Amino acid sequence: MNELKLNIDDNSSVLKFQQLVDAIIDAISQNQLKQGEMLPSVNQIMKETQLSRDTVFKAYAELKRRGAVESVPNRGYFVTRKITKVFLFLDTFKAYKEVLYHSFLNQLPKEISVDLHFHHYNIDVFEKIIDESRGKYSKYIIMNFDNPKVPKIISKIPHEQLLVIDWKIYAPKSTSVVFQNFGQAVHKCLNENLAAIKKYSEFIFYYPPFTYHPKEAIEYFQKFCTENKVRFSVIYKEKEFSIKRNAIYLLVSDRTLAHFLDQCEEKGYEPGNEVGVISYNETPMKKYVKNGITVISTDFSLMGQKAAEFVTSGESIKFEVPTRLKIRSSV
Repeated sequence: MNELKLNIDDNSSVLKFQQLVDAIIDAISQNQLKQGEMLPSVNQIMKETQLSRDTVFKAYAELKRRGAVESVPNRGYFVTRKITKVFLFLDTFKAYKEVLYHSFLNQLPKEISVDLHFHHYNIDVFEKIIDESRGKYSKYIIMNFDNPKVPKIISKIPHEQLLVIDWKIYAPKSTSVVFQNFGQAVHKCLNENLAAIKKYSEFIFYYPPFTYHPKEAIEYFQKFCTENKVRFSVIYKEKEFSIKRNAIYLLVSDRTLAHFLDQCEEKGYEPGNEVGVISYNETPMKKYVKNGITVISTDFSLMGQKAAEFVTSGESIKFEVPTRLKIRSSV
């Protein structure tokens, strides 16, 4: 067995038993501990890390639960299988991202471990976390965002190990992508539901200042309205968002959806009657709110499945996840 260094940070917010679990998983994934090899004894780890016996036993119990190690009476703990580690880098953790995440996990075999991180559209955080992760994972699954520094940062990752998901902005041509189309697909969905939209006198796209939603959607919204002679406007300022009777709204943020519903209550408007709304991104609750909120959304469960296929097959992939508009009572 190679010399195994287990560094436990007393000042970390991560529980010590979890730090030990992560350190051993890292060692297995990087071949420092090989299948069939014996792990350090409980007493040895206690001596090297100053951890309590209960903490070490708790960590080993968790490793057994994951199937990474097994215990042999009177002998010790042994590595049962090779662990493959995957780096998953999302922008933020919202309800629809949770659908993607759990779909991704559910499609992976037990021997694949996933480390989840978030960048929150902060380019310094984005670069720091990617730099710290290089060489530690077999696959890197990343949600890019619109910042000119992104291409240089992700170019540090071997293209065969990288999958760009959700928005394929700055994805190199040689890189795998599983993405949604924010332009033509939106245009197509709106065209397929023209009659429902034309029940209202005006179509209003609210693009709030705090959103990172691709502006390509605005271009294709305007194209749809112009081609079909639909009266429209685009709102960018929060103070201008005051809902009007007989207008239908396209909202790209759940925060603005909540504001819309608050105004409906204040003004006595019933979504689907006096006013209409189409909300971007399906979440589990939207089909129940106000008897159902109409959504335009990609299939985040399918996106998670395709990302898992990239990990398990080892093959490159270029897949556009379909976008659909689900008409409910709010239109």
